[in-house]
Amino acid sequence: MLPSSTRREFLRQLGAAGIVSLGAMPPRFLTRAAEAASGAAGRDQRVLVLIQMAGGNDGLNTLVPTGDPAYEKARPGIGIKKGQALRLNDQFGLHPNLTGLRELYDEGKLAIVQGVGYPNPDRSHFRSMDIWQSAEPDRAEPRDGWLGRALEWQFDRQPLLAEALTLGTDKLPLAFVSSRVNVPTLRRVEDFQLSDGNGSAANRTLTRTAQKRLAGEAASSGSELDFLRRATTTALTSAERLKSMSSSYKTTVDYPGTALANRLKLIAQMVTADFPARMYFVSLDGFDTHSQQQPGHAALMAELSGAIRAFEQDLTEHKLSDRVALATFSEFGRRVAENGSLGTDHGAASMLFALTP
Repeated sequence: MLPSSTRREFLRQLGAAGIVSLGAMPPRFLTRAAEAASGAAGRDQRVLVLIQMAGGNDGLNTLVPTGDPAYEKARPGIGIKKGQALRLNDQFGLHPNLTGLRELYDEGKLAIVQGVGYPNPDRSHFRSMDIWQSAEPDRAEPRDGWLGRALEWQFDRQPLLAEALTLGTDKLPLAFVSSRVNVPTLRRVEDFQLSDGNGSAANRTLTRTAQKRLAGEAASSGSELDFLRRATTTALTSAERLKSMSSSYKTTVDYPGTALANRLKLIAQMVTADFPARMYFVSLDGFDTHSQQQPGHAALMAELSGAIRAFEQDLTEHKLSDRVALATFSEFGRRVAENGSLGTDHGAASMLFALTP
C-alpha cells in the first residue's frame, strides 16, 4: 500500500541512498583519507537508516485491516477497533499510537509496503533474522551481510572514517558483517574512545599515541594485521570526528525521551555535521508479543512513531530530508488469530514502513 511510491520506486530510492552501486570504481584509500579529513566525503551523499523491529512485529495491529470482518473475528481480545484506528482508506487504518507516521503518510513522505517476507518462511527468530540480514535464504550459515557486501563494492580497503555505524548495541548485526570493511558499534558517543581512566587530557594523549603508532606500521595488503590496523584507525579517527560534532549541532525539534529517539537524534546530528557514514542501523526491541500484547505493543508503536516523526522534522529543518531514506523491518509477522494469552505467535510475512525523499 503506497501513497506516492510503488515498490519499484522504493527500491530505486534504496539505490539512490547508496546501497547498490555496481558500476562504481572502488575509490583509492588516500583519496578517501583526504576527503574524510576535510569533511568532503560526507557532503551531499545519500544516507540509509534501517530500524530493526526485533522480535517479530504484529503487522495486523500496525496496519489494521479495518474493513475485514475476519480480522475482528480472529482477534476479539486484542484487535484494534475500526473507530480507534487512524483511517487511511476504507480498508486500512494505522495503530492509534502511530499519529506521527500518519502525518508523514498524509504528507506523501511515508510508504507502507505490505506482504514483505521470503519463500518457505522459518518461524525461528535466529534463522529468520539471518535470512533478512544476509539476503541469502539458501545459505544455512551466512558468512556476511547484504550491507557488508554493499560496503565491499564501494571500498577496496577499510576507509579512514566509518562509512556505516550501528547504534545502541555492542554486537555487530549480521547485516554489516564483512571480511574487508569494519563497521563500528556504539551505545553512546561518549563510549567511543580510548580511555585509561585518567581523564580527558590523558585520553587525548593516548589516542594521539595510538594514531602515530598505527600510521608508522607498514601495511601488508590483504593480511589480517592490515585489516586490524585499518579497523583501529577507522575507530580512532571516527571517534575524534564524532566528539567534535556536538558543539555545532542545534535543533528546535523536541525529540521524545526514548532510546530510539535518542539514536535517531544522534544520526541526524551526524548527517548535519557531514559525517561520512552512509548507512546506519538501529534496533527497537520487544516485539515478541506472545502474551498480553496490547499495552507493550502500543508503547512500541508510540516510540517508533514519535522518534521517526521527530527525526524527519529535524532533517527538514536542516534541509537534509532529501538525502535520507529510512526503512523498518522485522524478522517475521504474527499469526492472524490471537492466542489464549491475549498475544500472538510467530507468523510469516509482515509489513514495513519506508520514509523516502
